[in-house]
Amino acid sequence: MSAPTIATEFAAIIKGVIDAVLRAEGGYVNDAADRGGETNFGITVAVARANGYTGAMRDMPEAVARAIYTARYIAEPKFDKVLAIHAGVAAELIDTGINMGPHRAAEFLQRCLNGFNDTGARYAPLFVDGRLGELSLGALAAFLKWRGQEGALVLLRALNGVQTERYLAITEANTTQRRFLYGWIKERVAM
Repeated sequence: MSAPTIATEFAAIIKGVIDAVLRAEGGYVNDAADRGGETNFGITVAVARANGYTGAMRDMPEAVARAIYTARYIAEPKFDKVLAIHAGVAAELIDTGINMGPHRAAEFLQRCLNGFNDTGARYAPLFVDGRLGELSLGALAAFLKWRGQEGALVLLRALNGVQTERYLAITEANTTQRRFLYGWIKERVAM
């Protein structure tokens, strides 16, 4: 496959992931009980401001949200590099990163890869720091080479399991967030 074809394929996958996020997040929301505060297209006011958007959140264009998702939640945490290794794993990390922060999604991947490294000899153990570098990307590639498509499915299940546990922990620590648990799992944990 040529480089332009790969880039086009990756762009289509990224667009699909962002489209799904936009469907799940909806438009403008300002729910006093939501710890994220005022949002539009799932982008919080704090994230919008940090990325240069200064207008009213209610008026934020979808194109601005897409640009923020691409820069902050795909390119910056190197989930686009994961995409080059496995599209399904990348899509899961992008979605989790958007909802819980890219750092948390990267930690989930590093933890799972460490757990799956049976004797510790398949790839170098990872320092769980929530930043994907060459070691983390190499470990993912080595894991998938070793375990194949079945391994990818098991890894996706593990990532979803850790994500679900995190949602539950949030609601146990702050009972006001319980009203969101069902929707988080329904919309954010892939089946």
